[in-house]
Amino acid sequence: MWYEILPGLGLMTVCMILPGIVTTHIHKFTNGGKEKRIARIPWQWYLLERDRRVSGTGHYFNSKGLENIK
Repeated sequence: MWYEILPGLGLMTVCMILPGIVTTHIHKFTNGGKEKRIARIPWQWYLLERDRRVSGTGHYFNSKGLENIK
């Protein structure tokens, strides 16, 4: 019957969704609680470098407030 495919369909769905969720949590753990930022175009790279410079720590994921901007 048609319902015999449900366990396999459920397993395939979990196997397709799980890597994306796990990757997001690994990035959050390794980047100080924030998701990994990806620079696909030069403007995004410029923004990453600006955040690295402004943070005062040399890491783009350590964001600081306006007190670090000179």
